[in-house]
Amino acid sequence: MAKQMEQDQVTRAARRAVLIDGLPVSTLGVVALALGSTPDQSTAQKTWWIATTIVFTLAVAWVLLRAFRRADEYLRRIQLESMAVAFAAVLVGLQVATLLDAAGIVQLHQLAQLILLGGVALWLLIADLRTRFHR
Repeated sequence: MAKQMEQDQVTRAARRAVLIDGLPVSTLGVVALALGSTPDQSTAQKTWWIATTIVFTLAVAWVLLRAFRRADEYLRRIQLESMAVAFAAVLVGLQVATLLDAAGIVQLHQLAQLILLGGVALWLLIADLRTRFHR
């Protein structure tokens, strides 16, 4: 029982660390999304949007790398399996969106961001549920 409580404390500490690392990155993502949502952008606005998006992408990779380095083998396995399921879901979603675009039902660029964000949400949801219920 004491070992189980210790593992729960380690898991909570890892989640807390990812949350602390991830909050500024999430805010940066919202800023990048807001900068990119203006329809008629000047060259300076496009430059700021591209720079913010690049910094956001690198920050996400940094947070993921730190999270993987902190995790034990079991949590790494859960994360990688969750990423694999989310990656498959994104691929299927993009394939369906491509078919809908080819049929003229909906434009691909309208769905691509939603599919990618949905994939990230699915990855985090699966990882969280597996961590909570399979410890």
